[in-house]
Amino acid sequence: MPATLVIGASENPERYAYKAIASLKANGYEVLAIGNKEGAVAGVNFLIGTPDLKNIDTVTLYLSAKNQVALYEYILSLKPRRIIFNPGAENADFAMVCKENGIEILEACTLVMLSLQNY
Repeated sequence: MPATLVIGASENPERYAYKAIASLKANGYEVLAIGNKEGAVAGVNFLIGTPDLKNIDTVTLYLSAKNQVALYEYILSLKPRRIIFNPGAENADFAMVCKENGIEILEACTLVMLSLQNY
């Protein structure tokens, strides 16, 4: 089953990445998460660095544009169908590169998409 990869995972329940992981799991999605330190949310253990992952359908970003730069090549290498730039993660430069690589770009909120059942 294709998975959603949350980049910018946090164990802080007030962070939107935390809420997104919990909501994705509650809605039956396969979820992987990358954080800058070990942790877990809703049974999803955070991965660190740039793990070798397959079958990533969606990457949902919770990193500022400047913190995304080091991950450009990695994210492109995952060959996701789409990338969701959540509020605060908008990045026109990277979005353009993604589009050039055939990746669908959404400037949207994963939580809102899930609540409207159009994820």
